[in-house]
Amino acid sequence: MENKITRTKFIASLTGATTLLILNNKIMANPVSQQNQQRPDPLDPKIVQEFVRAGHHDLEGVKAKLIEIPALLNATTDWGAGDFETALGGASHMGRKDIATFLISKGARMDIFTAAMMGYTDLVVSMCTKHPELLNSKGPHGITLLMHAQKGGDDAKKIIEFLNAKGIAK
Repeated sequence: MENKITRTKFIASLTGATTLLILNNKIMANPVSQQNQQRPDPLDPKIVQEFVRAGHHDLEGVKAKLIEIPALLNATTDWGAGDFETALGGASHMGRKDIATFLISKGARMDIFTAAMMGYTDLVVSMCTKHPELLNSKGPHGITLLMHAQKGGDDAKKIIEFLNAKGIAK
């Protein structure tokens, strides 16, 4: 028995092979296109530190710098030994709800420490219930969750009560 290929089968096999070649060439020319895109240069660490410092006390300075360099919004500085902080983190342990609210409104990433200072009881209780180890976690500069809540004043009273009921005293 002869192993004959018909014209139709031959053309069909070429079409499949051509499609595979085209696809393969596209993949080889552009493998995982997002990974090949050039990343922007890192932000100047001194500018990041200035922005983070401003987040502790200077709403107008934060606004001005963010207009000038929007990428600073979630930028972190390492003060040493892994003590990372954002401008929102600084605002949070200083009790600066005005700065925190502004940064969050711009899309800053909020964490449990900010939530505690802002008085977001449901959020803090939910996170600590699901992950009790968070009760003893520390934010920038080793500042505790309770200390962040204390900076929140009256808005955070329920969080302080919750933490005290869990035996958190510092």
